[in-house]
Amino acid sequence: MKASTGHAPAGRATLGFRRTALTGAVLATALGGGAILVACGAGGQGGGGGGAAKLSVADSYIPLPPAGGMAAGYLTVRNDGGQDQLVKVSSPGAESVTMHRSTPSSMEQVPSLDVPAHGALEFARGGTHLMIMGWQKAPALGDELELDLTFAKSGTLSVKVPVKELTYRPGQS
Repeated sequence: MKASTGHAPAGRATLGFRRTALTGAVLATALGGGAILVACGAGGQGGGGGGAAKLSVADSYIPLPPAGGMAAGYLTVRNDGGQDQLVKVSSPGAESVTMHRSTPSSMEQVPSLDVPAHGALEFARGGTHLMIMGWQKAPALGDELELDLTFAKSGTLSVKVPVKELTYRPGQS
């Protein structure tokens, strides 16, 4: 009579190990692929992840325009969430508000601007800025102009932007 060792014959043990290893490899590949898809963003919308955008506006101001004409607007859109895009700016107190980008040699109107995930979109002198035209009433120091910032994913955010001296710079007294 043959003594039992409690182990399956070598052929069956090897086959069982191979089957388990193969199942584990397939499962790891499937789960790894899922993780890659999650990292790339939901719905195939591409980069920028981080979920919904969490937007706020800081350092907004409009330098007093000469004779109430065309004015520039400056502000910072801060984002503590996922990527978004500013697609339109309007105001009930002006005929039009357009977004522009300045370079050393030119200024061009742009249809939209990215708001990076966990970053900021800055409108600053000498760079990206707003052009405000057709004021309903001539602006004066201390007035506030409502700007409605419309984002691709987050909807519209309304802010009151103060009219400041021509030489004003945020953070300086």
